[in-house]
Amino acid sequence: MDLNFIAFGVYPYIALAVLALGSILRFDREQYTWRTGSSQLLRRKQLVLGSILFHLGILAIFGGHFVGLLTPLIVWDFFMITHGFKQMLAIVAGGIAGIFCLAGGLLLLHRRLFDARIRNTSSFGDIAILVILLVQLCLGLATIPLSLGHRDGSEMVKFMNWAQGIFTFNPYSASYIADVSWVFKAHITLGLTILLVFPFTRLVHMLSAPIWYLNRRGWQLVRSKEPMPPVRRTAEPTK
Repeated sequence: MDLNFIAFGVYPYIALAVLALGSILRFDREQYTWRTGSSQLLRRKQLVLGSILFHLGILAIFGGHFVGLLTPLIVWDFFMITHGFKQMLAIVAGGIAGIFCLAGGLLLLHRRLFDARIRNTSSFGDIAILVILLVQLCLGLATIPLSLGHRDGSEMVKFMNWAQGIFTFNPYSASYIADVSWVFKAHITLGLTILLVFPFTRLVHMLSAPIWYLNRRGWQLVRSKEPMPPVRRTAEPTK
């Protein structure tokens, strides 16, 4: 059993299993921790800018990876979208989204590290997961020059076959990316590691959708400046 098979044929299933089971167990047993722990009150302006850039970028990257890797090749062929066009689209759109996300992430990290109040209220996990995401973004951006050397989309097809092979339980899926650059392999390995630690970090808020608020009746608390009149209690009638 070689290292390539362990890293890209076995490790993905470990990461996905921990992601699913860990998220379910945390939601079931520790719902109070299912939150981001916002520090908006401590420093709002930098948080808003960094958060918007980061979340816009990360959503675009996630959507691009999900659609790009898991859409069967036959679908792209049916719509006559060539691998070369898809490769350039991924480079341009992914590069822009990656830069947005990286800029926002750096703002958020600077805020957590260099503001004493926020640093004191941040846990090790809050800072560590942000650093890991920034490293992952840098690795992703570092793949762009390599992808430009394969504008025909040949490398991209390897990753598509690998990802779809994982979800279809293809035992030979790891062989599709055996000969790709170490930068791609490092990017994939760290991405799987993020999935592995996902249930134990603040990232779980990504799975929350406040749909229960849609049919929830609203309430408004009104506080009067006038003193409330004393409550008069009448004596109960004697029998």
